Amino acid sequence: MLYDFHTHTFLSDGVLSPVELIRRAVSNGYTAIAVTDHAGLGDQERVLDILVKECEMASAEMGIMAFPGVELTHVPPKRIGEAASKAKSLGAKIVLVHGETIKEPVAEGTNQAALESPDVDILVHPGMLTEAEAELAKKAGIYLELSARAGHSLTNGHVARTAISVGASLVVDSDGHSPTDLLTEELARQVAVGAGLPQEMLDSVLHVNPQAIISNLVD
Repeated sequence: MLYDFHTHTFLSDGVLSPVELIRRAVSNGYTAIAVTDHAGLGDQERVLDILVKECEMASAEMGIMAFPGVELTHVPPKRIGEAASKAKSLGAKIVLVHGETIKEPVAEGTNQAALESPDVDILVHPGMLTEAEAELAKKAGIYLELSARAGHSLTNGHVARTAISVGASLVVDSDGHSPTDLLTEELARQVAVGAGLPQEMLDSVLHVNPQAIISNLVD
């Protein structure tokens, strides 16, 4: 069982079309994939019009659960709630927010704004996550990402420790932009173990939490 809720196509900065990305995920043994291209407030219609149609087709024809979504990226913190609500109204099944990764100059306050929005599902690569932010994530039922992507993964250990300290929920994603970025079962496990997760937490992070996310998406 292999799950990935953070991927990109050529609708933003990935290299594959949505249908080819999903087909390659099927080939890798994926159970479910979310296609979550970068978006702000002005380009969501363009991205989601395509992703909604392609994910519906793939789910019906390709033996995978495919969910359309967006990764809200470098949106000013005070507009994140508005952008997340708009994405859901346009058919996004899942909304990610590009967290305060140390790799990019993300605006301070992005993590908190994401965690205060009822329409956000996952805060991805949240960087130097604070305990207060992890508490917000736990209270809101928002998942915190352990990233397989180079650069963003540099703080996985810190994110894992901080989340575990307050009981916030974690999930492993690829942040895939090309075919070679996609997860395998072994890679997903290595990301989790490399972040310092104890053995007894692996099943929860790799299987139980993704299944809970899917349950929320199909309700």
